[in-house]
Amino acid sequence: MSGRSDTAAFEKMIDGDRIERQLKTGAEASPAQAREVLAKARKMKGLEAEEVAVLLQTRSPEVINEIYHAAYEVKQAIYGKRLVLFAPLYVSNLCHNDCQYCAFRVKNKEIKRRALTQEEIRNEVLLLERMGHKRVLVVAGESYPEQEGLNYIFKTIETVYATREGKGEIRRVNVNIAPLTVNEFKALKATGIGTYQLFQETYHLPTYKSVHMAGPKRDYGWRVSAIGRAFEGGINDVGIGVLFGLYDFRWEVLAMLQHIRRLEKDYGVGPHTISVPRLEPATGSTIASDPPYPVSDDDFKRIVAVLRLAVPYTGIIMSTRETAKMRAETFALGVSQISAGSHTNPGGYSEDDATPQFEIGDHRNLDEVIYDVVKLGYIPSFCTGCYRLGRTGQDFMDLAKPGLIKKFCLRNAILTFKEYLEDYATPATREAGLLAIEENLKDVATEQLRQEVRERMARIEKGERDLFF
Repeated sequence: MSGRSDTAAFEKMIDGDRIERQLKTGAEASPAQAREVLAKARKMKGLEAEEVAVLLQTRSPEVINEIYHAAYEVKQAIYGKRLVLFAPLYVSNLCHNDCQYCAFRVKNKEIKRRALTQEEIRNEVLLLERMGHKRVLVVAGESYPEQEGLNYIFKTIETVYATREGKGEIRRVNVNIAPLTVNEFKALKATGIGTYQLFQETYHLPTYKSVHMAGPKRDYGWRVSAIGRAFEGGINDVGIGVLFGLYDFRWEVLAMLQHIRRLEKDYGVGPHTISVPRLEPATGSTIASDPPYPVSDDDFKRIVAVLRLAVPYTGIIMSTRETAKMRAETFALGVSQISAGSHTNPGGYSEDDATPQFEIGDHRNLDEVIYDVVKLGYIPSFCTGCYRLGRTGQDFMDLAKPGLIKKFCLRNAILTFKEYLEDYATPATREAGLLAIEENLKDVATEQLRQEVRERMARIEKGERDLFF
């Protein structure tokens, strides 16, 4: 899968006829059959596509509430009260593609084009560090500055890791960039990234062709096969997603599940995360403001809940596209990672006036998000321990499925949150956060482990940083 000549076959990776049959059968299922699916889902071993089709289409209000309750139970059992926080770092809006839903599309003349210099990137990182961020997602349009090419991304990753000020540092860089060849993925892996993230946008081939008018992204097969090439290039921590609103969300969820099962079959492990963005207004895009298949808030919450039941050990990411209210409601339904204090334009943290990729719905800063997260009963986490200790890919799943990963996650969440409270929090957030830490310490498995956490928190109070289990 190293070249484009063999990507045409991947246009057939998603079996649309099979999805249509599954949807038809699922629509005819009774509430009793839906409850049988929920009974299986509570065992946290995942669901088959036929079962997912039932949950996506049941019309019984009682069963829908039971879906939400089951998702909550599964989320709590696997992830507990942790919510991982990160920030996107947009470095360029240069792009070859003409994607009808995106402000960065090549034919959009309404935006100012720019690619940040490495010094500008350094300044953006410093601003993120001063907020308290430890994890960033580097995002770039699918074109790079002339004379540099992909090396621009490699230099960006190096700059992010090298930029430190006082106690501030970015400990994990994830990337969302254009599909690569296997050899290019090997080079990307060598930079020390965490997750490679790539959204198919829509798995429905006719829709895909209709919204991707020109550019490399028009090649459906090249894009849908990219995650496989990432695995072949040695990157075993990947993220996928659908841009909901381009086509029927029920069809898209089943197609994404087909993609996941194919990855599991071919490479032994599926994605580490799934993102669930909805179309939001974007400068120069009619379709973004008037989605062909709009997803209601109720349907959106059902998407999150059903995904949590279908792939229980896969993280679900919620961006600041959604309002604070919607984000809060989906935490209980399965969301495990959130962006916070986000800007979606190059130079956005420096208050550059470049046009954002899309409008955001949650404009709170990081401290405000953290305060509200704590008040809702969750524990914010900036942990990057699994990446640096090799607990990724199949190794992560081997720990997650029997519940062993929780031995590390809550303790590491507490330690990284303690750092935030010591270095960046406002007085109100610090007060609320310290109470949350004491409450969450009760969920650490043994008194010996609780004592170990307390000892490391004392070391943090004395100035040590980056302690993890």
